[in-house]
Amino acid sequence: MGRIITITFSPCIDKSTSIPALVPEKKLQCANPKLEPGGGGINVARVIQKLGADVMAVFPSGGYTGRHFNYLLEKEQIPCSIIETENETRENIIVFDESTGNQYRFGMPGTALKETEWKQCLQVIEYAADIEFIVASGSLPPGVPTTIFSQLAKIAQTKNAKFVADTSGDALREAAETGAFLLKPNLGELASLVDKKTIEITELETVAKQVLYRYPVEILVVSAGADGAMLFTKNETYKVVAPPVERKSTVGAGDSMVAGIIFSLSQQSTLKKALQFGVACGTAATINPGTELCTPSDAAMLYDAILASDK
Repeated sequence: MGRIITITFSPCIDKSTSIPALVPEKKLQCANPKLEPGGGGINVARVIQKLGADVMAVFPSGGYTGRHFNYLLEKEQIPCSIIETENETRENIIVFDESTGNQYRFGMPGTALKETEWKQCLQVIEYAADIEFIVASGSLPPGVPTTIFSQLAKIAQTKNAKFVADTSGDALREAAETGAFLLKPNLGELASLVDKKTIEITELETVAKQVLYRYPVEILVVSAGADGAMLFTKNETYKVVAPPVERKSTVGAGDSMVAGIIFSLSQQSTLKKALQFGVACGTAATINPGTELCTPSDAAMLYDAILASDK
């Protein structure tokens, strides 16, 4: 079994806390903050590691925050290839308002990468051996061209690896045009690939099939909120609705779903079961507070519930 490599160009430290109430012009007393390593591919790697598969995270990191970021990943024993950068690794802040149950998410701008820095990220993957999946997830910071996703797709092709992209905008289109094993757009991003402003849930399958016939993409996975998640190939369509749970946070839910799907596929599961397990992982992430991701035990419990409802 080949290993899974994730690449994250804009990693961050996710700092979560809670307050009794959000009140303007007042000094608010926060609970002790919890710091966790974040960013699309980082979250995917963390979940895959918890599930027990062989994974390595590739990412740039710099400054004092970068050193602490590296320490947080080291604590979780995530195998890493770290590209040292001149600029500081960013931080995000998540605040939970106890009086309303609302969560506020403050995303800081991505810190710029030099050309030499992002090219080193690519070189790590070019030199890696025995790769089954290359997962590129998250936004691109200043200095990184959107064509980097097409470059990653080409690297995957030369290595006979499966390229997975979870991003947006021009980077998503680059990945689609060059070719990908799996894309995970949301409804708006899917619409952009067929030059539409919006799409209704009732036309989701039609639009997805248009994308699959227009671009060299094997699989589309689209999360549609309360309508569940759907997986499309040219010949197959599967829909999974998540079991009802008490949601505490949606941070990392999409990354957990991607991780669950890739983990399941790496274990030779069918596409339907991979989607079911992915939805279980994504839903499991929502029952934890702050920036916590899914746990294997919660994912297994919800997966069993999804399988039971499918009988």
